[in-house]
Amino acid sequence: MTILLDIPVIETERLVLRAPGTDDLPAMYDFYDSERSRFVGGPCSREQAWRSLAMEIGHWALRGYGRWSVVEKASGEIVGMAGIFNPEGWFGPEIGWDLYEGFEGRGYATEAGRAARAYAYHTLGMSSVVSLTRLANEQSARVAQRLGAVLEGTFQHERHGMMNVWRHPSAAQLKEMAA
Repeated sequence: MTILLDIPVIETERLVLRAPGTDDLPAMYDFYDSERSRFVGGPCSREQAWRSLAMEIGHWALRGYGRWSVVEKASGEIVGMAGIFNPEGWFGPEIGWDLYEGFEGRGYATEAGRAARAYAYHTLGMSSVVSLTRLANEQSARVAQRLGAVLEGTFQHERHGMMNVWRHPSAAQLKEMAA
């Protein structure tokens, strides 16, 4: 049986969020082979990176939402992954992001996170989302703060250990903040 997925494409000013696929594997292999992946279960083997891609695609099939491959419009290069993550046993719908080597410090995680959150609220009708960051992952904590998320507490994950829970403003709160 083949499962066909209709994964939407989201465009921001500088990025395209599109369906993950096998064309992304070389960039994923590089990411998961590097120390940059230490906050998301890496470094790990090519086989584990492939399994990670399969999980990302499977999340879309099982939940109807998930994480996108993030592509820089100007170059067409894949810069990372971002989107909504909520596997079994997770804290709740999470807005998450991973940036690949050489693309940090440009605001891409914030831009992609903002687009994913808007999709969660306005398309999926979610009322609340969080971002989870490893305690030592200060860069991701700063992204969560730039997105207006507030540190709510911690969450003990069986594989990743203790994680900070960042609660994002609701859609109504974001609307008030923009007014």
